Amino acid sequence: MADAPDDPRPGQPGQLGQPGGEARRSQLRPETVAIRAGRDDNDRALAPILWATTTFVTPTVEEGRRLATMAGSHRFYSRYGNPTVRGFEDAIAALEGAEAARAFASGMGALSGVVLGLCSAGDHVVAQRQLYAGTQLLLQSVCPRFGIEVTFVDATEPGAFAAAVRPGETVLVLAETPANPRLDLADLDELGAIAGPITVVDSTFATPLGQRPLDHGVDLVVHSATKAIAGHNDATIGVVAGARDLLDWLWSFAVLQGANASPFDAMNALRGLRTLGVRLRQQTESAHRLAEVLEQHPHVAEVRYPGLDSHPQRDLAKRQMNLAGGLLTFDLAGGLDAGRTFVESVRIAQLASSLGGPETLVTHPASTTHVSLTPEELAANGIGPGTVRVSVGLEHPDDLVADVLQALDRIA
Repeated sequence: MADAPDDPRPGQPGQLGQPGGEARRSQLRPETVAIRAGRDDNDRALAPILWATTTFVTPTVEEGRRLATMAGSHRFYSRYGNPTVRGFEDAIAALEGAEAARAFASGMGALSGVVLGLCSAGDHVVAQRQLYAGTQLLLQSVCPRFGIEVTFVDATEPGAFAAAVRPGETVLVLAETPANPRLDLADLDELGAIAGPITVVDSTFATPLGQRPLDHGVDLVVHSATKAIAGHNDATIGVVAGARDLLDWLWSFAVLQGANASPFDAMNALRGLRTLGVRLRQQTESAHRLAEVLEQHPHVAEVRYPGLDSHPQRDLAKRQMNLAGGLLTFDLAGGLDAGRTFVESVRIAQLASSLGGPETLVTHPASTTHVSLTPEELAANGIGPGTVRVSVGLEHPDDLVADVLQALDRIA
């Protein structure tokens, strides 16, 4: 048997991209899977191949009918699927231990595809209160227009999700952990044990290397892969992974929804995925150091980071997270003036609303990511006028700490 071009051990059957490759993949560490997976359409190329075409030629009418009606068709029309996009989907499925995945044009495209693809008028959803504002607005503003009722619960309260489930009515239970921006955690084992409704976790902050919700019995995992997965601020893409029957159902809705991922963004996301392991380890190390420095500063009232012993759910973080990640949030005692001064005074870090890239970014949630929430909703989410979120990048930690300290020194 000739050596396969993507064989990590030449001459051995059952490698990635070959028959039996799934079994071999399950024996590899996640960082290795991130590099090896998603190469089925690469031929002998090491880099992802960009299939920029929107349309593929079909040789016969019957073949066209087959491709137009099969779930996951990736050589028919790129709204249905695309080889470059499928490579990214396959890689995420492998990393999450899922049977299948579907990519979308953004994280919100993926999330709305799950909610609206699975729920109908008269259905009930249970979701946590601590959420990214876009998700919260989708649930509290858009869902009621379609007759979908949503109950919000405190994700940090043990048993809160299960207690809110209405047997026969609740279709979806939705969690975001760690939550944006306060890094509150939902217990994945509790979510996975809920019988009846479909359980969904937005795991964007953690990435597949930080935690794997499906291993805890959760049905679907969602990522805004725009963030740490792609990791270079040059791709806008979302993804959902889980059991194949659920993904086939979501694929049918996604084709009609039309929020399909572009091949170019999928190529960039797949390229970024290759270095997720080293990036996340470095960002975790730097974030932990920065969090410890902030905890000791007199201008800082509180620091939230899952890797600190002071995090109120530290034991849960140790139980379900492999890495604490590169995100931290802190509250400045001086309120809005202090928050504004800090985010406008950093020089190495930059004021921007995304996360997970190589550059350290600072964000003032009350005026950006969560600006659409009312004062009461901000308070319920624990977001104050002095709350600052930091996405730690890949700069040298000494330079980053010095930059943060000089910005704090400018606060009156």
